[in-house]
This record gives sequence, C-alpha cells and structure tokens, in this order.
Amino acid sequence: MSSAIPQEITRRRVFYIPGYDPIHPRRYRELYRKESAAQAAISGYEVALIGRQGGDSYGWQVRAVIDGAETEAEFDVLVWSDIVRASMDLNIAQTYALMARTAWTYIASGALWRLMRLRKGPVIAALYPVGMLILQALAALALAWVVAAGAAMGIGRLLPGPGWPGWVAGGVLGALAGVALLRWFRKIDNRLYVYYLMHDYAYSAATRGANPPELEARMASFADQIAEALETDVDEVLVVGHSSGAHLGVSILADLIRAGRVPQTGPKLGFLTLGQVVPMVSFLPDAARLRRDLHDLSRAEEIAWVDVTAPGDGCAFALCDPVSVSGVAPEGKRWPLVISAAFTQTLSPARWRALRWRFFRLHFQYLCAFDRPKDYDYFQITAGPLSLASRYAGRPPSKSRIDAGISKYTSMAP
Repeated sequence: MSSAIPQEITRRRVFYIPGYDPIHPRRYRELYRKESAAQAAISGYEVALIGRQGGDSYGWQVRAVIDGAETEAEFDVLVWSDIVRASMDLNIAQTYALMARTAWTYIASGALWRLMRLRKGPVIAALYPVGMLILQALAALALAWVVAAGAAMGIGRLLPGPGWPGWVAGGVLGALAGVALLRWFRKIDNRLYVYYLMHDYAYSAATRGANPPELEARMASFADQIAEALETDVDEVLVVGHSSGAHLGVSILADLIRAGRVPQTGPKLGFLTLGQVVPMVSFLPDAARLRRDLHDLSRAEEIAWVDVTAPGDGCAFALCDPVSVSGVAPEGKRWPLVISAAFTQTLSPARWRALRWRFFRLHFQYLCAFDRPKDYDYFQITAGPLSLASRYAGRPPSKSRIDAGISKYTSMAP
C-alpha cells in the first residue's frame, strides 16, 4: 500500500470469533503479539500490542504505524470455549457412540458425498478421527486378546485342572489392558487430535446443522457486543470469523442487519472469514437457519465480506464460495469476495516445506506472518489505515473458486 493513499481508519474495533477451540483465548493474544512483530519486521511497519485491564470480555489493544499512518485498534475475543469444553466432556465409550452417530448423520443424509465434490482435504480431515478411533479400538482388542491368552496359558500351567478359571482371569486382565491402552491414546490426544476433531465435527452433526440453544444464547450476546460497538465513534467495526467461527459470524451479522441494528451513519462494518468450514454445517438437513443467514448476508449493502482460504489448508473448504455451494445464492448476490491466501506463493519455499505437513498449524496460518506477503496481510487488515472494503475494492475474486450449487438441502428458515 502506498503512503500516498489517504488515511481512512484511525480507530477500529475488532471482534475475533474463534473456531471450535477449548483453550483459553489468551493464546490468540500471544499469537497476535508474536506474529505481528514478525510481519512488521518483514513488511517494514510498526505494531505494538498493549494488554487491556478490566472489561467483560477478553481482549487487547494495538497501536500501529503503517505507511506513516498511526492507528489504534481494540480487540475482543468472543469466547465460547466454555461451550466447547462442555461438549467435549465425554468418556471414551460416549465418544465412540458419538462417532457412530456423527458418521451416520453425514452418510445417511448424503452430505458426505456432496462435500467430497468440493474439496477432498476437509473431508479426509473429518474421516481421520473416525479411522483413528477404529484403529485404536482394534489395537485395544488385539492387546486384550494377547494378554488374555497369555494369562490364561500361564495360569493353566500353575493351576492344573479345569481351564475356565484361567480364561476368566485372563479375560479380566485382557480387558484391563485394552482399556488402559484406550486411555493412553486419549492421554496423548494433544499430539493426535483424534478426540478433539471428533467432537468438533460431532458438535454440529448432533443437531443436524441446527444451533444448540446454548450456542444461540451466546451468539445473541455476541450480537449485542457488536451492536454496541457500532454505536461508538470508531471508524470501522471488523468481525473476524476463523474456521467454525465463520458460520457463527454469518448468523450473528445477518441477525444484526435484519434487526436494523447497523446504523447507516455509523462505522464501516467489515466481515473477514478465514479458513471457513461452512459447508460442513450448511450441507446438513436442519441447517435452514444458517442457509437463510448466508442468503441474506450475501446481498447486504451494510457490510463488506471477504472470504480468505488457501488450497494448502487441508482443514478448510478452500476457495468454495460458502453461499453458492450451499445452494442459496440470491439474485443480486454481492458477497463474499472469495480470494486465496496462496500459501505456496506467500510463504518462501523453505517456510512452506517446514509447514506443509503440519495441517493443524496451517489452518492457523491466516493469523500469522507471511515471509512473501501479497495482498493478504492479517495485521494490515486489523490494524492498518484502510477499511476492509477499501483494501479490496476492485479486487477480482479468485478464478479457481468453486461457486456451483452442491448442497442437497437448500431450505431456509422463515
């Protein structure tokens, strides 16, 4: 961006909606601190993060000097990690039952086959926990059999006579060994992500795409916070939805616009979706509320909506227009502008090699520094002197985007 461009934004409010994440939101503050410093060093600007005291929400403040323009931004993380943790509070047996229900929901509804027509990566990511849980169960059964047989043979040698006591004792020891192995697999899940991903995909599948009541209540609270910010004298209110947070943001903003809570003379309103997985929900039978929200938001004049994904992110539906592929694109559709973060071009060959097989890390690359940045820079978007609308004005969408209607289910809630 040239310094000849006049400064449009001096003060900004940023609301970040995380994906399905049970971890405390301080991780996002520290990620912003570290990665903004790295991007500033690469791109030649200044970003300083300041801790925020008090308040009802978790956040931080940023002061930046970009192309000679001084800006301030106040960040709020819209926290729903407590809901995520509650949904993950299941034992091993309950998780296996959840796996069966989730797989049946996607298969029986036909959603799985439709999703495979979009991108194979996120579908493989969805099948990964299913396959791994089955393999873990088979490993536990194999261990149980080996221990049971070995124990029965050993006891049989020590205690001549009927063999059944040995097999009973062996069976008990085998079962204990199998359960111990399953517990060990769960203990190391911070390296495998099997249980985490299983609960992630199961959360929406449990209600066939409808929002659970506790999530609807939290989204209403988020909407109130954003509406309050839209009544202040900041220059832009920017909502950022990452991963599953993208479809939450769609519904929250659609509600605000339909309710007339976006002032015509207020701050500019921007919506940035990153690494979205909207089709995993919108393709489900009972996701009528989300499909209506996609339909309404895509033609809204009150907002600028930019959707950023990258084919290198195997956990996102890269370059899939979430409105169009869900089969609810209206006449006069304006949004989103679908563009690529193009990891293979915006990361140096050495950096790409280091990250290429770290799938979960790549899913967060949108929030990180690029050592060969192009027109996507998370820190200039959130702390720079241009609004989201102005930054991407005239930018054509990605030529390789997928915008055909694929979803089997296109009904919309009234």
